[in-house]
Amino acid sequence: MLRPRIIPCLLVHDRGLVKTVKFKDPKYVGDPINAVRIFNEKHVDELSVFDIDASVLKKEPDYRMIENLAAECRMPLCYGGGVKTAEQAQRIFSLGVEKIAISSAAVEDPTLVTKIAERVGNQSVVVVIDVKKKLLGGYEVYINNGKKATGKKPFELAKQVQANGAGEIVLNFIDNDGVMKGYDLNLAEKMRESITLPLTILGGAGSLDDIGALIHKFGIIGASAGSLFVFKGVYKAVLINYPNPEEKDQLIKDNFNLFKH
Repeated sequence: MLRPRIIPCLLVHDRGLVKTVKFKDPKYVGDPINAVRIFNEKHVDELSVFDIDASVLKKEPDYRMIENLAAECRMPLCYGGGVKTAEQAQRIFSLGVEKIAISSAAVEDPTLVTKIAERVGNQSVVVVIDVKKKLLGGYEVYINNGKKATGKKPFELAKQVQANGAGEIVLNFIDNDGVMKGYDLNLAEKMRESITLPLTILGGAGSLDDIGALIHKFGIIGASAGSLFVFKGVYKAVLINYPNPEEKDQLIKDNFNLFKH
């Protein structure tokens, strides 16, 4: 039976694991490989790793790092960062990565989604849509790690990439990144109404209650978080964490009503 997924999101900068706030001021929090090993022990549903340097610096994906991560990872792995061609995506897929995430490249070249889907399958193509709230209302898509406004509306872009063959959308709210005050459920609802693809929400989770609220409202959805799974306590001590199987099952049981959704 399909269930909600709870997904840690790791950011890589200068080959180190970092956490940002509103896509700025990356704080070093450890080694990506060590984090993967810890998450292995915690029976994580799925893991996302995004290289936040690659697209901005126009670098090739770090295939050695990706291979090392995939070799360690015992859960489904989604990688994003620097992928601009179907050939790059296929090479990454061949290293043992289950999903390929693209963001800036999907906006700059909408046909890339189709090309990658034809190489690795629709179910393995994830489009990450990074958005900010506009001053006068509404939302706008940003690329290049939140540095460049596109003028595009996230819901229209999502419909386009769905038509082009994407298998999943990750909706990342830049304004909530690292703030840990809860997901933007209004934004999530508008996206859920716009597409039929599997949807994952990222940006803002500060507690398991926030994840519970997302699952309660949307049912089968991906609840992704960064800070929540790398920090602990009011002083944000660095500690890789994830709910144990009993906690996770209870969280889903308390909030997921199959017949409601």
